[in-house]
Amino acid sequence: MEKLQEILKKEKYKKIKFKITKTQHLLIKVKINGIKGNFILDTGASNSCIGFESIELFQVDAQDSKTKASGAGATGMLTQIASHNKLQLGMWKKNKCDLVIFDLSHVNEALTHYKVKPVHGIIGADILLKGKAIIDYYNHYLYLQ
Repeated sequence: MEKLQEILKKEKYKKIKFKITKTQHLLIKVKINGIKGNFILDTGASNSCIGFESIELFQVDAQDSKTKASGAGATGMLTQIASHNKLQLGMWKKNKCDLVIFDLSHVNEALTHYKVKPVHGIIGADILLKGKAIIDYYNHYLYLQ
């Protein structure tokens, strides 16, 4: 029987390692516009996003947005949007990615409460759909095509 890894490699999928935190979040390294950051891989998040405090770090062009964000324990949060960003997870690359920018402090407060390092953002379903994602929870790999 052929291993999942070998089948996906033939189908031109890229393999990206993730870690599982003490809080059971999937932690993944991401480059935005060539700059590394720590992100949560979140299948329940509709959009990939970064925190307001990471605008300068990732050199994104933040524009006002009429969209209000809601997430675990918070609703009606103001957002901005940054278009045309280069996104890289492992060897998988995508140009012209949009990122929602919002207040990630409630997420990071929860993480630091459990002594988990804060994150720069979240990789959501938008990227997972674009990359035809397959998540191998057991071996801690994300596959993107």
